[in-house]
Order: sequence, then C-alpha cells, then structure tokens
Amino acid sequence: MVESDRPAETVIEVDTRAPGTAISPDLFGVFFEDLSHAADGGLYAELVQNRSFEYSPADRPEWHALTAWELLERDGAAGSLTVATIVPLHPANPHHAVLSTTATGTTGLGAGLRNEGFDGIAVRAGETYDVSLYARLADGSADRLVARIESRDGSRVYGQAELGPLNGSWERYAAVITCEATAPDARFTVTATGTGTVHLDLVSLFPQATFRGRPGGLRADLAQAIADLKPKFVRFPGGCVAHGLGLSNMYRWPDTVGPLPARRQMSNLWGYHQSMGLGYFEYFQFCEDIGAKPLPVVPAGVCCQNTPVTGQVGIPEEEMQAYVEEVLALVEWANGPADSRWGAVRAAAGHPEPFGLEYLGVGNEDVISDTFRDRFTRIHDALREHHPEITVIGTVGPFPAGEDWEKGWAFAREKRVPIVDEHSYKSPRWFLENTRRFETMDREGPHLYIGEYGSWRNNGRSALAEAAYMIAMERNGDVVRLASYAPLLAKRDHVQWSPDLIYFDNTDVWPTLNYHVQQMHSVNSGDTALPVTVTGAPEAPPLPDGGRHGVLIGTSADTGAEFTDVRIDSSPATPDFADWHAESGTCEPGGEGHVRLTASGEGSRLLLADAVDGPSYAFSVRARKTDGGEGFVIGFAATSPGDWYQWTVGGWQNRFTRLQRVDDGVEHDLTDPMDVPVETGRWYDLRVEVEGRRFRCYRDGQLLHDVEDVRSAAEVFAVSAVRDSATGDVIVKIANTTPEPVTSRLRLTAAEDGFERTTLTAPPHLTSRFEPAPATPAEDRLTGPVCEIPAYSFTVLRTRTGSDQS
Repeated sequence: MVESDRPAETVIEVDTRAPGTAISPDLFGVFFEDLSHAADGGLYAELVQNRSFEYSPADRPEWHALTAWELLERDGAAGSLTVATIVPLHPANPHHAVLSTTATGTTGLGAGLRNEGFDGIAVRAGETYDVSLYARLADGSADRLVARIESRDGSRVYGQAELGPLNGSWERYAAVITCEATAPDARFTVTATGTGTVHLDLVSLFPQATFRGRPGGLRADLAQAIADLKPKFVRFPGGCVAHGLGLSNMYRWPDTVGPLPARRQMSNLWGYHQSMGLGYFEYFQFCEDIGAKPLPVVPAGVCCQNTPVTGQVGIPEEEMQAYVEEVLALVEWANGPADSRWGAVRAAAGHPEPFGLEYLGVGNEDVISDTFRDRFTRIHDALREHHPEITVIGTVGPFPAGEDWEKGWAFAREKRVPIVDEHSYKSPRWFLENTRRFETMDREGPHLYIGEYGSWRNNGRSALAEAAYMIAMERNGDVVRLASYAPLLAKRDHVQWSPDLIYFDNTDVWPTLNYHVQQMHSVNSGDTALPVTVTGAPEAPPLPDGGRHGVLIGTSADTGAEFTDVRIDSSPATPDFADWHAESGTCEPGGEGHVRLTASGEGSRLLLADAVDGPSYAFSVRARKTDGGEGFVIGFAATSPGDWYQWTVGGWQNRFTRLQRVDDGVEHDLTDPMDVPVETGRWYDLRVEVEGRRFRCYRDGQLLHDVEDVRSAAEVFAVSAVRDSATGDVIVKIANTTPEPVTSRLRLTAAEDGFERTTLTAPPHLTSRFEPAPATPAEDRLTGPVCEIPAYSFTVLRTRTGSDQS
C-alpha cells in the first residue's frame, strides 16, 4: 500500500470474548552471564579484587597471584609480600598471601597489603561494611591485624577495625567498618600490628546494604534494576561460560555451592576470573527473591566448539556416567528434601526448603556433532527417566538458521526434546522481517526458547525492532515458551559485547532504551493471546530491486592488505581506484590498478558507488594480507548508504569466513561461519557472483558460499493483544516503527471506556549506554477508542473488559 492510499485511521479489532490461545506464563525473562565483568566487580557485591590470590596468567597473560594487591611499608615499617601454597586454606584454592614484617614503623604498625578493588572501591559516608578474612600466624608477634578503608592516596582513613588475636591455625575473622566519607575510588588495606609472618586468604570487604540485606550478597542497585524487569525466569550461568573453552573450563555447578573457600575458582572464558562467590546457591536465591523461576544451563558433555586447537571435545567415555549423575544431583540439590544427600548441602547453606526447579537447559550453542548427540542423549535420557517433572531445554546451535540449526531441530524432534534454545543476534530490519516466522511452527513441539537475542545496537531503531519481535513472540506464545535478551550487564571500560541491556560502573546504573522495552513487555504480560485484526496499517516500503549497485573492498579491524586486479564482469571497463572513495582506514596507491589499505580500529573500507547496473554481475579482486590479526572484507550489492552485503574472509581473529548482510549499517550473518583463515603475504583470488539475491563466493576457485537471501516484508506496525486472567485486564501492545504517527481506532468486542496507556517514543538515532536513557516510558489515560500512536514508538494499553466499545 502506498502511504497516500492508506486510510485515515488504522482499525485494531480485538475479540475479547474469544477463548483465545493459552500462552506461556513464563514468556519474558532475563539471562545473566558473567560477561563484560557482570559478576565479580558487578552484580556480586564483593569490593576486594582477587580476594583469594588465585589470579594467574590463565586469566590474562599479565595477571598473577598478587594482581590488584601491593605491599605497604609505611612510616618506617619494612617487610615483604609473597604468595605460597604450602599450607592452603582449602585445596580447591591453594594460593594464600604471606605477609612478613621485619620492622614496625613509627605508628607501631608493621607491613601491610593494599587492594585497589575493581576500578577502585566505591564507598558512602555512614554506610557499614563487613570485613572478613582467613588468617594464621606463622611466626612472630603480629597476632592482630588492622583493616582500613582509606583514600586512594592513603592520606585519609575513612574507617577501620581490628581483627584478631591470630593463632597458628587457619581461622576466619570478621568485623564491621563504618565509613566516614563518600568516595568512588577508595582502597582497602590490611596491616600487621607487629613483626612476624601472617598467612592471609579470602580477604573480603562487603557492603551490608546488599540486595535484600543478604550478607555476602548482590549489589543492591544492579539487582534491583533486574528485579524491576519483573522477569518470569532467570537463565544462568551461560551462554558460553557454561560449556567453557576446553573440558577443564566447563562450569561445574557442584564447585559453586558450599562454603566459599571450597568453591573452585577458574578462568572466565571471556578473559578474566571467576571467584564463584556468585554461584548456584546465590543465583537460585536471587531468583526466589525476585519471584523468577531458575533456569540453569549445564554443559551437554562437550566444551565450546571455539576452543583453540581442540575445538569441541566430549567428556571422556569413562567419566560420562559420573557427569550424568552430577546433572541428576543438581535436581536433587534444588528440589530434594533437606535430609537427602544433595538437599542437605542446600540446607546447610541456609535453605532447607526446596527451590522448585522446573526447567533445565542442557547445552549452549553447541555444534550438532556426533559427539554432542551422544553426550546430550545420555543426559537427556537420564533426566527423563529419573526426573520426568523437569522440562529439558536443548540447543539448536548458535544461529536461527543454517546447518547446525537444521540439524539441531531434527535431533530435537528425534529425541522429543520439549523445548529448544535458539539465539538471534541480528539487525533491526531482520527482526521486523521475521515477525511472522513463528506462525508456521509445529504447535505440537518442540517448542522454542529464544535464549539470547538482541539487535546489535542500544538505540531507538533496535529497541523498537525488539518490541515488534516480542509482540510476535507473544502472538505465538503457545510455541514460543520463553525469551530472554542478551547480554544483561556490561561494566564501563570492560564492555566485551554490544549491545547490552544495563550498563553500569561502581556508582551508577544506566538502563537502556532496550531495557524499557523489555520492562514494558514483562510487566504487561498475559496468559491468553486474543484474536486481533488490523486494517489499514502502514506497510514497509518495497525493498530496492535491480538498479545500480556499489562494491567495496576493505579489511577487518587493525589489519592491512593490498588489492589488485579488480574486475566487474558486466562493467565495460575495469574500475580505476582513482574513482573509489575511502570511507574508513588509510588508502595508499600502489601503482596502476593496485592499492594498499590499512585499518585502525574497526576496519578499512574503499567504496565504488554505482559500479554496476542491474541485479546480476560478478565482482572479483586479488587480495594479500600484509599485517594484522584478521582478514579481508568484500562488499557488493550496495543499494544505499548503510545497506549492502559483505563477504568477510578471515574474520573473528582470522578464524572464519562468513557471508553477511548489512542493514542500516548493522551487519548480521547469513551463513554459519566456516573455519577458513587467511595467511599473511599470500595472494588470494576472491570472486562474488551476484544473481539478484543469490550470491556465490569463491576463494581461489573454490565455492565457499552459495546463499539466496529470501526476505519477507518487514512488519513495521505490529500489534498483539492478551488477556491477564488474574486481573481481568486486556492488554494491547503496538509497535510503530514508521516515521509517521498513526491514528488508530480500537475496537474491543467487550470493554469499558478508557485505557491505561504507557508509551515509549524512541526515534532511531537516540542512543543509550553510559548515561540516562534519552527517553523513558510515559504514562497517562486514554478515555476514548481513538488513539494517536506516535512515530517511532511502543505503546501498551490496558483495560478491563465490560461493555462494548467502538
């Protein structure tokens, strides 16, 4: 429909008398993964970094057991600070600090150690902090310790407490410090009171004002931001963290419960450290505190396929039965009586009542290999036999299409897995083009959990595209059982993945536009989808077809390359690089028909606009990488700024080749990545054949990709309606992603006049990260059936059914 032909009003009819379709009561939840420093230094409220002296180069090459610590020798005191493993507090975490004082200072204190915290230690005047540590006196008279919160330069003491007396055995010592000042970057110190040697471990500083006041608990403002989403479930601990890089890096739940000294710490797959202070017990407890169901994910007996050197590896045959029993033990730990073997572990932690586990994810984004099938089958069959009350959630690979996705669905049907986990990191336009994809799903199952999804930006365009996609989930809530945006948290200066739902630093929390969309959906959930008819809705403009196409050559991040012999078969002449435009990076001519590109940061791009007429042609170039850690980018079918296709050869740390589509400057994959790196100094012949929206990509004559990009019309005005039986409310949700307001007439077959209205208006360019969101939901009351839906908006309307309204 052409915009000028559209009716003056868009009519939205909801049949509130219809029985409707029952939808999942658990549809919208959240997913927490320790990524971008979300746990230690984030949601887990511990203020001391590397409290157990277990950091190592396995976490990061430059880290060691004393990272974040330093020796203090003040006022003439002298001593040393080392790390030992001879008399460990617990074998699971063998390292401990050895603080020796050879001379006391003028104040009578000996040597000490100071911790910098996670980007500093944020404290507030008048607040109280729990300080604790394990210590033993190895020799000498230093039988007491002074713990202090002090200014960054050490010139001012904000509060202190004395711990002791120490003896020759490991004991836990605890005290409370009341802070006298507010500071974003304080430091924490522990100082000996005399000469001698003291062993220290698990040195901790915790605010008493944690979420729900739980000792050793969660950071209150971050946890509250999650709680305010009213999630129906929380998925944890991953994500990629669950299956780990290599078998030894798998997240094993028994290592994360019980006393803190006994929890096995390990390297985080994302390149830092996991103290496991935020473990399975704390996670389940948090779920209970916010009224969300726990949805733990255990490895499917295989490690991540991206593990360097080995790739995906299965748990050895001789260990698999023990691992299956470990998974079964998780159910007993969560649901068993307090006098059962694993229920007793839960009870000892302070929770004798069962947690009521219903869902259990097995696997995450795993390649559907024979090894995976074997290991998953053993776990799945054991759960079905011993715990049929548990709903198992399988996996269908890393993408919402492709070989692993197809194999994953086929395998899930074969095993009769009730729910499978699908992940979608795509462009906003992809989400709008795929709002109808759930309508053809088999209602008998397997059903779908969209465990991770996000539209690659924290702006208005992405937030509204996600709102429309969630409307599609809700319309099909009988088969889309669960959904959770990802990632949840990201800390300033430590962002490893974007977008994220909530950004934070040590003192502030910034919910995004995407967050507000999630919250509006979640707090306005229903249990029954009602029939909706929309007449006269705006439609997306047709996709450009044919016309002139641009082409481009370039490199990925921080990579240099040479290009020559550029040819476009349908063009009457070989393009001259003088006609090309450098969009990014540095371009240097290298002689006739030869150019050198150097990328700094994101990459280099050299564009020839309007290079070819029509939808069919072949584009080829010779390329050689000269330096850097990645490879080439070959772009084609560019129809407008921000819209093209690209072939990335040697991307993602020079590991993969993949074909991608770029919409509005946002790229997403059309193919599964292929393990095809590029060699530095070697010339490659690269050729792309374009036939409309079918693309064939050849490297040195070998066909690597043959893809047809079949696209549906974008749903730019999306509507759903649900009934909340608990309140009697009917809830109508409308996402208008167009640049024009839409006058809508609401017709409910049985309704009272008036709607409670919540509206988020978010133009595409609005962005939100480390600052307050530029738009927040506004609430008012609509008193008649005609509603003006603003341009670029998400609107939620609530009413109680009653008399007819028209």
